[in-house]
Amino acid sequence: MTTRRSFIQIVPVAGVALLGARLAFAADVDPKDPQAVALGYVPDATKVDKGKFPKYAAGQECATCQLYQGKDGDAAGPCPLFPGKTVSAKGWCSAYARKAQ
Repeated sequence: MTTRRSFIQIVPVAGVALLGARLAFAADVDPKDPQAVALGYVPDATKVDKGKFPKYAAGQECATCQLYQGKDGDAAGPCPLFPGKTVSAKGWCSAYARKAQ
């Protein structure tokens, strides 16, 4: 049986956890965002318009870009081109610069 005291102790922790999860998902870059459109950002690099962006080459994705600040294996991470937001690790934009090995 849950007491009032234990309920009051659990609620703030659960609220912070849910808020953190909400913020993580809310931060993703929208491909229709003006900055994303200007850079040709797509969340899936395999869907780059090669006619519009001839610089794109197979295998290029945000996770292998110098600007990507996520950790290896993360599905998304920060990029200084989109402050306060995250980009898909499998995404691509025209500012792509191969990460030094």
